[in-house]
Amino acid sequence: MTATEGLLVPPGHGRVVQSAAQRVTFKVTGTHSRAASTFEVEVPPGFDVGAHVHTRSEELFYVLDGELDVLAFEPRIRTPDNWQRWESSSGNRVVRATPGTVIVVPPGCPHAFANPTDTPAKMFFQASPPPDHERYFEELLEILGNGGPPDHTAIEELRARYDIEQLTPLRHR
Repeated sequence: MTATEGLLVPPGHGRVVQSAAQRVTFKVTGTHSRAASTFEVEVPPGFDVGAHVHTRSEELFYVLDGELDVLAFEPRIRTPDNWQRWESSSGNRVVRATPGTVIVVPPGCPHAFANPTDTPAKMFFQASPPPDHERYFEELLEILGNGGPPDHTAIEELRARYDIEQLTPLRHR
């Protein structure tokens, strides 16, 4: 692609990686953008990414379909179990995000999302700088694709390589 050509990704197109835990469609990668990688993420019922924090990455989430519980703040106390009960020192709590909700997460800000409903949710997800999240998704979905409960040790090692400090566990049905 030359500098005078843009990228157009039609609906339903993009490279797909998936497991029982998530389906991720790569829309824009580091090959096409110096600013961010962009994905469409399908979040099945019962999936909880777990609270985590990045020191370098900035993320943007836009809920397209369904509902997600989301967190984007530093809690008063980082408990290691259930981030859904966290509260910030200014009184912020976890919110139920519906279609049209935007969440922006700066570096250093704990964040999480989970689908507590019985219906799949879909979100537009952008991570900057590329291509770390591209590689992370590929490796994570490979781990989750093995079936059975998540291998938390393998996920912890993976996240450490990609600037992700896990605060609560990843869970899925």
